[in-house]
Amino acid sequence: MSTEEIMDVSLENLESNLNSSNLISDPIEEQIVYVKKIDSFGRSYATGKRKNAIARVWVKAGKGSIIVNGRNCDKFFARPVLRMVLEQPLVALEKKGQFDIVCTVSGGGLSGQAGAIRHGISKALLNYDPDNRKVLKSGGFLTRDSRVVERKKYGRAKARKSFQFSKR
Repeated sequence: MSTEEIMDVSLENLESNLNSSNLISDPIEEQIVYVKKIDSFGRSYATGKRKNAIARVWVKAGKGSIIVNGRNCDKFFARPVLRMVLEQPLVALEKKGQFDIVCTVSGGGLSGQAGAIRHGISKALLNYDPDNRKVLKSGGFLTRDSRVVERKKYGRAKARKSFQFSKR
């Protein structure tokens, strides 16, 4: 065999090996399919987080009541701004007053708890009806706000504040 014949045979073997193994394959675009997740009581569940607060949220069709840790939303969150934060996903979907929401929240302060409940409501509404995803995602409700308190450093008063400097 001449060197040209050997090269032809080895090229054919190489091509057949590449075709048989999946090294050369057509790029298949797999789309993520979101499925409706509802339990036997007609509720959808999700967990929301913000700062150190964690909220467990159940959403079901109803008259629009929001219960937080066994108390009405108006009693738990006295400031109107915090109540507005809770209702943002429902207002964005134009479904305010169509869902009963029950949630338990722990950790953090009131602002963090309101943000955690909002995140949980958004995720639960997505589980209730996956068609809501486009509106919720564009409003930024499905993204967990990752900002947390910066840790204190040694040799400093707080995270960045220094002690008073005296030149003499």
